[in-house]
This record gives sequence, structure tokens and C-alpha cells, in this order.
Amino acid sequence: QNIVVCATTPNGDNQAKLFIEQKKIPFPVDNHNTNEELAIGYVLIGNGLYDEAIKHFSLLLQEAIETFKEALNPNSAMESFQKALMLNQNHIQSLQLRGMMLYHHGSLQEAIGNFKRCLQLEPYNEVCQYMKGLSHVAMGQFYEGIKAQTKVMLNDPLLGQKASSEYLKVKYLREYSRYLHSHLDIPVAEYNVDQDLPGNFKNHWAKNLPFLIEDYEEQPGLQPHIKDVLPQNFDSYSSEVQKLICTADHLGALMQYDTPGFLPNRRIHRAMGLATLEVMQAMHRTWSNSKVRVNGKTRQMQWRDMFDIAVKWRRIADPDQPVLWLDQMPARSLSRGFNNHINLIRGQIINIRYLAYFDNILDFIKDRILVYHGAYNPRGLLEVRQALENVNKVEDLLPIMKQFNSKTRDGFTVNSKVPSMKDSGKEYDGFTITITGDRVGNMLFSVETQTTEERTQQYQSEIESIYKDLTTKGKALMLSTELGDADAVCNLILSLVYYFCNLMPLSRGSSVVAYSVVMGALMATGKEVIGRIPKGKVKINLLQTCSEMCPLNCLLLIQLVDFEAMTTPSPDSFSKTAKSWMNLKSLPSWYQSLPSVAETFPSTRTMIEVLNTDSSSHCPKKS
Repeated sequence: QNIVVCATTPNGDNQAKLFIEQKKIPFPVDNHNTNEELAIGYVLIGNGLYDEAIKHFSLLLQEAIETFKEALNPNSAMESFQKALMLNQNHIQSLQLRGMMLYHHGSLQEAIGNFKRCLQLEPYNEVCQYMKGLSHVAMGQFYEGIKAQTKVMLNDPLLGQKASSEYLKVKYLREYSRYLHSHLDIPVAEYNVDQDLPGNFKNHWAKNLPFLIEDYEEQPGLQPHIKDVLPQNFDSYSSEVQKLICTADHLGALMQYDTPGFLPNRRIHRAMGLATLEVMQAMHRTWSNSKVRVNGKTRQMQWRDMFDIAVKWRRIADPDQPVLWLDQMPARSLSRGFNNHINLIRGQIINIRYLAYFDNILDFIKDRILVYHGAYNPRGLLEVRQALENVNKVEDLLPIMKQFNSKTRDGFTVNSKVPSMKDSGKEYDGFTITITGDRVGNMLFSVETQTTEERTQQYQSEIESIYKDLTTKGKALMLSTELGDADAVCNLILSLVYYFCNLMPLSRGSSVVAYSVVMGALMATGKEVIGRIPKGKVKINLLQTCSEMCPLNCLLLIQLVDFEAMTTPSPDSFSKTAKSWMNLKSLPSWYQSLPSVAETFPSTRTMIEVLNTDSSSHCPKKS
């Protein structure tokens, strides 16, 4: 009614201004110019000029999209923070957010400066205190880090007050920090995090549960004879090690997801680049019949040892995240199942990271529906098939399912299957797709994998079989010059990672761990990954109605290694897809002369030192 009344005045601009003055805009924003543009759109609707209104809102949306894209650029974001702090150098939220962005960009020392300033202005700011402690620990400054963590722990929530996420996480971080400190100078090959940390601690930490663990025995406090990690100058490394570091930086950058939602993290890049090189060297030794040092024992390398190389680097790069093997959790926890859950659509929110796979999943769901009706409703199969041909969006499946299956009601689930390479014709449970809700804007579209003991054993049996074959063919490859042999080994590597990703055996970081192993193992075969993980763009039809439009954050999408494997029907298909964008080339011979990563950085201290080292003015820039 407000729109119609306002639209009766002769001049559209005046109508819009009046609309604003009377505060009759349904969803006003802080920007006056934007409100004027919105008001013009509502006036057009009020006058019945719907096509013009759609075009007007579309142009407005496009401008917002460009602004949003710019804001997601780290450099642009940093400039915006800088401008905000020039206007008000004591703006706490700007300091807090800039510090967090710097941390996740891998610039920890700069992040600490922001958190310190934040705490000078607001001493009880839990976010800044937690992040300051985390940043110190990540850099190996355990005394300052644990002191900051303890301050967060002492800030108990008031009665009836909800505890902050920092308060809930901080005790896990403090205990893990103490563990790292006590193992700072012990060779990493001599101990095992998954075996050392108590089972209930790992289970609660991975599930982000409150720290309520019965009979928990705290990790040893800081020991004065173990000194903090000192800053390491890049020039203090030999020229060979400098080349190793620069190579790692380049390899790590190839793993970057080029899309909004993934901030480039130089620290992660270096860590996973070093992991890639260490995997390459370890696989090369294994195929040359050499043994490796693992968990205090010297033996032949197994498939888990290969992945553990990447896991240890991923852990040390960001101690905030529990990167743990799920099958090493307490038996009781594993018997109940440990779910990896991903929301693809939840209400109005779309997960941009997986948007590229919506069509694939939709086609898969359609196929499963047809299989179901072919078995249980053969007479109605043709009608179902015709109805599904008109379904182009996931949201449209719900009414179709309700029409043909009275049991559907508010939703349904579909299970994927993963074919076995070891036992022809056998299939394993993949992931479960769930769609619930009753209309667009009020639906849940999600996928999850359930890590049960039985499922884990099935996948591990598959992985062990492939790894055994890989080791045999890898050893033969060392003595062969046939190109076909190298290609067969490459396919086995990608097949092994296909099952790893479908299993999802880690609480965090499965994707980057898997890709590091892929790159390293391929390099051991004499192949170098040149291509980057590809990106794509969502084609938004700007003449769609507002109710059909994606939120602004669905501009760009990315092919994720783990989800690529999960949505590909077979290891062969996954291998073909992966090789199409990896752009494999012959590995330059100088890679073989690089120093041993494991011997150069044998302890947590040396690993943290190299991650802290600034190489920006030393390493050549590579595209």
C-alpha cells in the first residue's frame, strides 16, 4: 500500500525521495544513495513497470557485485582497513578484523601488532586476546602465547551468558600448545601426535565440544630449559636450502583456490610446498628400496606415512585447527560414526565453494530417483522421467518427490556409491545427500560422509591394495624409460587419492593434504604439476526475479580436490579430470639435487623457523 500511494505523485525521483523521507523502504541500508536507488525500484513496481524495475534492480545488483568482489581482494581489503584506521586509529573492530585477516594471510608478526593495539584499547577483548595467543604459538613464542590463552580462560562467562567460541576453544589450544612446546626439539619422526594426545581430548577438540573431559591429565607446563623459537634470517640458510624454500613457495601457491572465500595464506603455501617436496623425496627413496624413519622406527613406508608427511606440515602451519586421523579416535566415538557435514544450501545461504557441483549432484539425484522408481514403481517410471526432465534446480526436486512418493513429506536422502578397484562389482558407501524443506528460501541441501569403523576398513583396504601396486610399479619405474609405465603410476596415485578423499579420514585439511601428496608422488615419477586448480564463474541471469537470485557471494566457484573426487563416479574418471588441468610436464633434473626436507627441518622448532622466515625479497616471482 505504501508503494502504491507513493507512486501516484507525478515525478519518479520526487516519489523516491518522499519514500525515503517517510521511511517506507522495506529494507533500508546505511548508504543514502543506495536507498534512493532502491526507492526508485519500488516506485517502478508501484507503477506496474515490472520489467523496468527488474532492470533497475539488476543494475544495482551488478554494482553491488563489483563492490563485493573488490572487498574480497586482500589488497583492497587492506586498503579499506587502512582508510578506516586513518579516520579513527582507535577503532577496535577494524584492528581486530585486520589482525585476523593478516593471520589468515600468513603475516603473523603484523597480525600480533594489531591484536596488541586492540588489547591496549580494550583489555578484555576475547577475540584479540585469543588471536594474539594463537599467533604467538604459531610462531613458536610459547610463553607469550600461553599467557594470552590463560587470560581468555580466566574470563568466565557470567551466569546465563553464552560462552564465546574463543572461550570454548582456548583450553584445547593451550593444551596443544604445551604439547608442541614439550616436543619442540624432539625429531618429528620419533613421536606421533595422534597416539600421544588422549583420545577423549582429540574427540572433543575435533567436534568443537566444550572442554568437559573426565579424568583429563593436563600436558606438562612450560619448561624453562626449552627456549622459544627465535627469528630466522633467510640469509642464514645455505644457498641450497634457500632454493628449497623458494621452490616450496612456488609449489604451495599452485594449490591456492582462486575464489572468494579462500584467502591466500603464504604460511600454508610454504608448509604444503615443503610437504610436497618431502613426499617426492620419501616416495623416491621407497621406490629405491630405502626405508624411512616413522614413529621412532625404521621401516618401509606405508600409505599412511605418505599422508602423514603432509599432515604434520598442515598441523604446524596453523595450530588452531585439529588435523587428526579419525580412525585414531576412541573406539566408542568411531562406533557411533564421525560425520563430515557440508551445507550446500541452508535457507538463503549458498556455499560458494561447492557451487560448481550443484549440476553434477542434481544429475546424480535424478539418476538415483529413476533407479528407485524403476525398481519400485515401474508403471509410473515414464511419468517420473518426464517430470524430472523439467527440473533444472535442486529446489524443484522437492515438489516432484512429494508428487510421486507420499513418504517424502518434508524431504528425502540419496546415497552415492563408490566402485571398488580391488573387487570388481563391489561398491562402498560414498556420501549422503539430504534435501529438506517446503519452498525456496526454506530448504536444506547438504552432503555428509559418515566415518564408521566398517566404512573406514573398507576404504583402507582399497587404499592399501592400490598403494601396494603403486610401490611395485614405482620400483619398476625407477628402472624403466617407458612413458606408459609412468602414466600407469600416475593413474594409481590419483586413484589412491580418489579413495582417500571419498573416505575423508581427517578431521580437517583433507583436501590440501591430498593435493600435496598427489603433487609430491607425481613428482617422484618424474612429472611436474604446472597447472593451477581451475576456477569458474557463476553465470547469473540479471533478469531473474529477486527471489531466484543467488546471494552476492555466489560470484565465483572453484573445483575442490576432495569434492571433485566425491562427485566423480570412478577413479578412472577422476584421473582423467585431474590430469586435464594439472598440465603435467617432465620434472626438471635439478629437483633431484634439492636438500632433504626431512633432514633439513627435522624438528618442530626447525619447521616453525622456516615457516616464520621472510623470503619475499629473495625468491623470484613466478606466475
